[in-house]
Amino acid sequence: MLSEALVTVAAAGGTAVVQAAGTDAWTGLRERVARWFGRGDEGRERAELERLDRTAGVLAASDSGSGSGSGDAARVRDRQEGAWQNRFESLLEGLPEEERELVAEELRALVKEYAAAKPAGGQVSGNVFRGPTAFQVGDANQQDNRFGVQ
Repeated sequence: MLSEALVTVAAAGGTAVVQAAGTDAWTGLRERVARWFGRGDEGRERAELERLDRTAGVLAASDSGSGSGSGDAARVRDRQEGAWQNRFESLLEGLPEEERELVAEELRALVKEYAAAKPAGGQVSGNVFRGPTAFQVGDANQQDNRFGVQ
């Protein structure tokens, strides 16, 4: 079982993949993610590139809207984020304990690099809420959470 910090970085990785798809950042992030998963195995890297391309295609199709409404597109994005989070978690879980943190640090750096590209004015970027964990990336983050009756 992964620590909360590792689950958080996996969630941020999933969010980064989905947010970058269809943007100028996509090519660079796509290649870096494929190398991260490939871990030096060219065949595995190619398979990850294909998987990333399928994700981008699914997201583009949902965003172009076949008259289905933005709720469907949001659900597709959420599913894709969750699927990529699970992929990141699976790779981290499969690593020996002594290697896991080093590889997680590579993922943190990758996420940080691509989160640095600011979205168009007013958009929210880099927020992930899965279970009891919240992760937020970006410049000058400020968060005010209130739970219960106010």
